[in-house]
Amino acid sequence: MAMSKVKQNFHSDSEALINKQINMELYASYVYLSMSSYFARDDIALLGFSKRFRDASNEEKEHAELLIDYQNMRGGRVVFREIAKPTCDEWGQPWRPLKPALSLRRLSMSPS
Repeated sequence: MAMSKVKQNFHSDSEALINKQINMELYASYVYLSMSSYFARDDIALLGFSKRFRDASNEEKEHAELLIDYQNMRGGRVVFREIAKPTCDEWGQPWRPLKPALSLRRLSMSPS
C-alpha cells in the first residue's frame, strides 16, 4: 500500500497511539451504555442515572469519531480492534458503577 500524500510529519507511533485511544473511547462508550441500559430496566427504573450514563456513552463515542476524523485528515489509517465486553452486567445500587465510571474517565483521559 502506498503512503498517503497527506501523511507528512505524522509518526507511526502517533498513529498507533491514536488508534489505541479510539479503541479506549469506544470501550468506555460501550461500558457506559451497559450502565445506562441497566438503570433503564423496568425493575430498576432509575431514569436519571440511565440518562447520565447514556449521555456519557454518547460523549465517548463522539471523542472516538473526532479522533477517527483526525487520523484520516493526517493521512493515517484507522485500525479498529475488538471492543471488550463490560466486566459487569448487573450494576446493583446506583453508587456501584461510580467507581468504574471514574476509572473509565481516568483511562480515557490519561496519556498512553
